[in-house]
Amino acid sequence: MLTILLAAAVVAAPQAQTQDAALGRWKAETKNGIVEISRCGDSICGRLLTSDHLRTDPTLKDVKNSNAALRDRPLKGLQILGGFKSNGKEWVDGTIYNADDGKTYNAKVTPVGADKLKVRGCVFVPLCKTQTWTRVR
Repeated sequence: MLTILLAAAVVAAPQAQTQDAALGRWKAETKNGIVEISRCGDSICGRLLTSDHLRTDPTLKDVKNSNAALRDRPLKGLQILGGFKSNGKEWVDGTIYNADDGKTYNAKVTPVGADKLKVRGCVFVPLCKTQTWTRVR
């Protein structure tokens, strides 16, 4: 019985480590955006902490949102990632919100080592864009 439990722990440990590898603060490729990714139940979610534009004006609103009722919400602290499921190696079937055009895209987050994330957003496959985000320490 102990052997089975140890074997299960060994198999489960890498998956948990891979899933948690996405947690933390990340610098996006564009506008020096910093996104904090944390656990949201069984998923992960990411909030925009700052960017070049927010450093200039921390009161910026989500003025380009396709939903007019949401255009007055602040960009600082806005959840831009969410709804993901883990497949053990990456986070899939989630969404990413782009405040530059006010649209939400299908997304996938893939940890690459301890300090890089591949973040892919798609209108629909194959119309996708992938960025490499770097861990902020």
